[in-house]
Amino acid sequence: METMANTLVVEKAKTSKIHEVDFDNLSFGSTYTDHMLVCDYVNGEWKAPKIVPYQPISLDPSAKIFHYGQSIFEGMKAYKDRDGGVWLFRPLENFKRLNKSAKRLAIPELPEAYFMEGLTTLLQLERDWVPQNPGSSLYVRPFMFASGTGFHASPADEYKFIIACAPSGAYFSGKVKVLIEETYSRAANGGVGYAKAGGNYAGQFYPTQLAVEKGYQQVIWTDDNNHEFIEEAGAMNVFVRINDTLITAPTNDRILDGVTRKSILDIAKSEGIATEVRKISVKEVVEAAKNGSLKELFGAGTAAVVSPIAAFGYQGVDYDLPELENSYASLLKQRITDIQYNRAEDKFGWRYKVI
Repeated sequence: METMANTLVVEKAKTSKIHEVDFDNLSFGSTYTDHMLVCDYVNGEWKAPKIVPYQPISLDPSAKIFHYGQSIFEGMKAYKDRDGGVWLFRPLENFKRLNKSAKRLAIPELPEAYFMEGLTTLLQLERDWVPQNPGSSLYVRPFMFASGTGFHASPADEYKFIIACAPSGAYFSGKVKVLIEETYSRAANGGVGYAKAGGNYAGQFYPTQLAVEKGYQQVIWTDDNNHEFIEEAGAMNVFVRINDTLITAPTNDRILDGVTRKSILDIAKSEGIATEVRKISVKEVVEAAKNGSLKELFGAGTAAVVSPIAAFGYQGVDYDLPELENSYASLLKQRITDIQYNRAEDKFGWRYKVI
């Protein structure tokens, strides 16, 4: 792997904001650390990254991000163990997906060293910002967007890559009630659903708002053709447990290849849980709910890790899921977080030491 040698410039903040933060009462992603990494793509190449004090950025009104939506991002977390060590969870998977998203949106791919060494250096600098409270972590947001100017509908000639961090508490608390979507689609065949593109999330907001007005917290997305198959839950991958088999949809043009999703599949197999990766019809889920074989529904993603679903609505009818004492959701979440926080053996080799 190409390395950055001594090209990474670090400009430290004159003062820190950390004394202003109540680490016992952190909301998700709304408090930001002292520094951020910035890297610019100019004249056909990525320039050396810089770590600078966290600050606003200035863009021309004609910057193409505002007009044509070339914007992608990743979601990661840094975890602190009992001894103060700081860890990442499968960061190379995030790097690979970032470049996969970049390619789909005609954004220049980023060198691995810029991502990995830049991220590690930033986290080493911000180590005191990684909370140690149970369930807390430092949320890490790498993102790239078109900073080049022009109203012509074409890819930009300049881009900006930034990593910003936010100490955060738990993403969700309690179970959620979801609505199976019958009208709107998150993504379409041949589209950008598999990319972590900002526009995918913007398109989710309105249907989700409609669901919230009906008394639900989130939407379960279905396929764009006939709304026949379950695909994702809100901004997360979705798992269905029928009897003792854990099922999730295969990744495709419309479904994000989630890091938590693939980790859950591996851990489930290691725990002896039967898994299936296949299409799951709405009809199958509804029938399972009616006959009692539907045991669990849960979302899986970086922010929440696992988010249990208490009930779902479909065609005007709500279906409650049973309360299980030993759920797959709780077991799998415990196994993943034990690896992330360095509380258990990592036989998969997923943990990445920062400090």
